[in-house]
Amino acid sequence: MDMENIKILGFKGNINSIEETIKEIDSFKKDGEIIQLFNADAVVSKNHIIHGVNQAFLAFERGENIANDINVEIALRCSAQRQISKAFEILGLHEGEMNLCAVLIDCDDYSKELGLLFDADDSVFNADEDNLKNIYNISDDQLDNMSIEDILIDRTTKLIVDY
Repeated sequence: MDMENIKILGFKGNINSIEETIKEIDSFKKDGEIIQLFNADAVVSKNHIIHGVNQAFLAFERGENIANDINVEIALRCSAQRQISKAFEILGLHEGEMNLCAVLIDCDDYSKELGLLFDADDSVFNADEDNLKNIYNISDDQLDNMSIEDILIDRTTKLIVDY
């Protein structure tokens, strides 16, 4: 995977059915393309997601992947979790209004198709530091030395779960 083949887009939307939303997205993507939607409220930055995607592909290359599916591995790495349920609790979709981070890997540009489902809005990447500290259990002491983005990138690299 070439890192230039990753697009990260922000959206605001209303999800009536997670299953139907996923089916709709699967209907326009081609084989081999990856489109993932994450809860943007748990995303500190586009760099955070790019790093997580990179780490997921590296884990597969090294045979160190936790999950058998690259999509799940990306969620694990981006959430810096070893447990799939915890990763989806953090980054997963929920029904109702939500801020979305769309991750497109080795894809055509589906901005238009996604724009029919959701409203494009990169302001979802304006991170709420207090919310992120709560989600990722980050203490003020830790923030004395590193930014939230650096902490999450570090955790993703090491995939530490015992903070």
